[in-house]
Amino acid sequence: MSKVKKNILKNGIATVFQKGIKVLQQLFLVPFFITAWGAAYYGEWLTLTIIPSVIAFSDLGFGTAAANSFVLAYASGDKQKAANISKSGIFIITIMITLAVLISIAAIVILGEFNVFEKSLIQKEDAIWAVSILILARLLAFYSQLIESYYRAAQKAALSINLLTIRAALNIGAGLLVLLLGYGIVGFALSQLIVIFCFNIFYFIKGRSVIGLFKTHQGQRDKQELKVITNKGLGYLMSPVWQALYFQGSTFAIRIVLGPEAVAVFNTVRTLSRSVNQLLNIISSSIFPELQFEIGAGNIKKAQKIFRVAIFSSLLVAFVGALFLAFFGLWFYKIWTHNELDLPPLMWYIFVIGILFNAFWWTASVAYKAVNKPYQFAILGVVCAAISVIVTYFASSYIGLTGAAIGSVTLDVLMAVLIMPRVCKLLNINAWDLFTHGWEDIKEIFGTFLKKIKKIA
Repeated sequence: MSKVKKNILKNGIATVFQKGIKVLQQLFLVPFFITAWGAAYYGEWLTLTIIPSVIAFSDLGFGTAAANSFVLAYASGDKQKAANISKSGIFIITIMITLAVLISIAAIVILGEFNVFEKSLIQKEDAIWAVSILILARLLAFYSQLIESYYRAAQKAALSINLLTIRAALNIGAGLLVLLLGYGIVGFALSQLIVIFCFNIFYFIKGRSVIGLFKTHQGQRDKQELKVITNKGLGYLMSPVWQALYFQGSTFAIRIVLGPEAVAVFNTVRTLSRSVNQLLNIISSSIFPELQFEIGAGNIKKAQKIFRVAIFSSLLVAFVGALFLAFFGLWFYKIWTHNELDLPPLMWYIFVIGILFNAFWWTASVAYKAVNKPYQFAILGVVCAAISVIVTYFASSYIGLTGAAIGSVTLDVLMAVLIMPRVCKLLNINAWDLFTHGWEDIKEIFGTFLKKIKKIA
């Protein structure tokens, strides 16, 4: 088995564990929160955490831009440029953290002036301290994107994924310990800050050791690289814009036209139908580090093969997932919602068909990140999301929830039609060859896998 195949397999296994820990992180502590603090107090805490959660969105831009630039430069053999990007990236991320701290302080002061914290069940001083500490913890995580690129460049992405999974597990463990010992929100926030601070130091030192670049190259802050990182960072910042427009905009449109019960039906159906997306995320996360490295190294043939395998695998997974949901999805939905929500069957099948279109563009969009060109994808996302919301509004007005489903799937259809040919051009792949060679690549990989199994047996 080649190094690329081994790395993709390792990345996939590591991503599966990471997804599991993330689900655990979202669900495991909830009963402990409620037991230790009470449901109302916990609800107030969730409301307070909106502030650090919103601030954390800015990490999607500049850290990602610096990380992708670093990997592409390193893989191409330009080690000095990579070192300069690292130095420049750390500088601009530090600037962003400083600005975010200032904005956070201003926000907390303004909220305090309007007596927002005094209206809460949580004491004002505790609320301010806890939110401030948690904001700092979220901001320190901004460095993770760039540090993670050291591992990707060294083709050790699985190690990085596993370490980040350990960080998430440590967050759970620290939070659980605080709750069991009877501490409040300040203690909980402080536990998260301690974990991220200690982890970042280890993650940074280990990353520099893994890549070995900084033993031979001293990075310099480069004005040109600062401009590039800033420019591309703004492009990556558009990603949450189109997602918010699509998810929140469609929900708002349905609320206006059909009412709150229709919103509940729509969102639960969309959530369940998109469960297949978690498998697609595993595929895209597995191939992304290797795809980007081969593109940076100029191994376009290898990059094309990785991309073909990813697309074909996504389509197979989506087809099986859609088939399963088409036969058993409605039955499970009724059990899941305790028969409290009624939906038109046609609405469900439209969402199921949307899974196939989503598989086309979601995995393909990784190519934009791999080549560090965020703007075209971001702009297409905003335009398609806006069209989708408009269609959702008018179609819901005429044919109810079935129209809402048509409006939602409109985004997937448009993105599939618009993104796939552009990505093929970006990677110099013929669209027809994408499928014919993709099937050959899958058979080759499957054959290699069977041989390995026979040897073990």
